[in-house]
Amino acid sequence: MEKVRLGRTNLYVNQLGWGGIPIQRVNEQEAVSVIKAVIDMGADLLDTARGYTNSEYRIGLAIQTTDREVVLSTKSLVRTDRIEDEVRISLRELKAKRIHLYHLHNISRLEDYEKAMGPGGAYEGLMRMRDGGKIDFIGITSHSLDVLKRAVEDGYFDVIMACYSFLEPDADRKVFPLARAKDIGMISMKPFSGGVIEEPGPALRFVLAQPDIVPIPGSETLEKARANWEIFSQDHSLTRRDWSYIETLKSELDHQFCRRCDYCQPCPEKIGIQHMMGLRSIVKRFGRGAEELDWFHSLVEKARNCTECGDCLKRCPYELPIPEQIRKNLAWYDGQDQ
Repeated sequence: MEKVRLGRTNLYVNQLGWGGIPIQRVNEQEAVSVIKAVIDMGADLLDTARGYTNSEYRIGLAIQTTDREVVLSTKSLVRTDRIEDEVRISLRELKAKRIHLYHLHNISRLEDYEKAMGPGGAYEGLMRMRDGGKIDFIGITSHSLDVLKRAVEDGYFDVIMACYSFLEPDADRKVFPLARAKDIGMISMKPFSGGVIEEPGPALRFVLAQPDIVPIPGSETLEKARANWEIFSQDHSLTRRDWSYIETLKSELDHQFCRRCDYCQPCPEKIGIQHMMGLRSIVKRFGRGAEELDWFHSLVEKARNCTECGDCLKRCPYELPIPEQIRKNLAWYDGQDQ
């Protein structure tokens, strides 16, 4: 099977990678079995993060049982050079001597980008880890195309990770051409738009049609992992049925789906609007274990303070009913406990 070159890293991987969010939802034995199976199928880019609770640890257990070489990709939300401690923890959890790709995780505002790139910032810390042989390459992940465009233009990163799906296709126009010109590797996170797209065939074929972009769908069951790999193993051309599904879903979600552009910010109540708009997706991906995460608890509690001032409505380029959707998502979330 032909490999994809991940930009100037000169790492060659199969075009279908694997993401480590869903394995938090199952027990350890099930998680390790799925990871081992995914590796045996041929997935050789495994992505996780410090913020994914036990995901790094479970991947570490799984890779101890195989002789196959895999490219390890993980990331941290820390914006200062304390990220060096995060790298050390990742190495321990993954049971690895070095990590191939270490990313600044979810840099969604230019202010955060400036902090991470400035004196004493996370980028400096990652450079020291790279110089010390603990990591090989430095990447950045973001839901903001403005941030990714800036990161690509600055040229400091070896890899970028962007949301890219048929519901969120704008990276192909705004970011990927620039990344190609600078030989920066491209990874597609959320090819199913956080679980909103339920048909894996059209979702994966849409991304795989770009031969230099590596999608990293997650899977917590063998059935899902095998289904994804079967799609990858076949023709990547979109069928008429695929296009019909794509157009129907886009039409249905046009006035509901948050594209995570963050143009609605800043919120006077400091509500994480894009995450609250995708609350159901977060719970679906992380399971009820999301409640154990400090950031998730803070997210929900701040959203309860929404005054429906309307500032976000004025800024949203897609004219989404943001306060109404947040209210509905909170009601849905509270109903999950009953």
